[in-house]
Amino acid sequence: MIGLEAAVRVLNERYTLKDEAGRNLETPDDVMWRVAYTIAVADRTFGADDEQVTRTARRFNELMVRGQFMPNSPTLMNAGTLNGLQWAACFVLPIEDDLSAIFMTMHNAALIHQASGGTGFAFSRLRPKNSRVRTTSGVSSGPVSFLRVYDAATEHVKQGASRRGANMAILRIDHPDILDFVNCKRDGGITNFNISVAITDAFMRALEHGAKYELLAQRGWPLPGGGRAHGGEVLGGLDAREVWQRICETAWATGDPGLFFVDRGQPEPC
Repeated sequence: MIGLEAAVRVLNERYTLKDEAGRNLETPDDVMWRVAYTIAVADRTFGADDEQVTRTARRFNELMVRGQFMPNSPTLMNAGTLNGLQWAACFVLPIEDDLSAIFMTMHNAALIHQASGGTGFAFSRLRPKNSRVRTTSGVSSGPVSFLRVYDAATEHVKQGASRRGANMAILRIDHPDILDFVNCKRDGGITNFNISVAITDAFMRALEHGAKYELLAQRGWPLPGGGRAHGGEVLGGLDAREVWQRICETAWATGDPGLFFVDRGQPEPC
């Protein structure tokens, strides 16, 4: 009964429609039927009549009431409310190596959070900290600094007026700032992100053999000797086992980073 009471409390706090004073306009059963019927109505597009729609809605409603299937939070919050907000939960937004693009992506993420969605970002295209910025004759603060800016923005945007936004950040293992990224949650101040390291086959081979692996430039980055990278230029190297040890220790301490395998796992050539 305690679990049921907790579930009903969460549903009333987050998913029921409310009036301007914050009073519930729905019961939990109302929420289930609103969602089930709204989703079933889509079958009319494919020729279903009213009786078929109602039958489908009843079946879906029964699955939810029994706890056998539950749609994601944006669906529970937005389906059938006519608020114009999306029902999808997860969005991947690109971040280009450009200040305007970085903050435009943050703007788009804030709107998604406001509408109950969550966002994922790959920060690997951002140049390393202390890289040259030609337009200002300054230096870049690096991807981890912008991750912190995104985290701070998320702190102040409510998802569907009921919760803070949720984010995922990924950085390639061969990015020069990888150790800063691995340690960023251990350093504190990041509370609205899960982080994962994008692991390559090249790193796993180096790890297996106890060797160093290469840190690589992305296309368009300024190179230390001048000019722009075409992509794949070597910017340095790290000991794979030392980096792996750091990942494991930090994951033990904070729960992050996770691992995200980006290659297809082709066998090493003989």
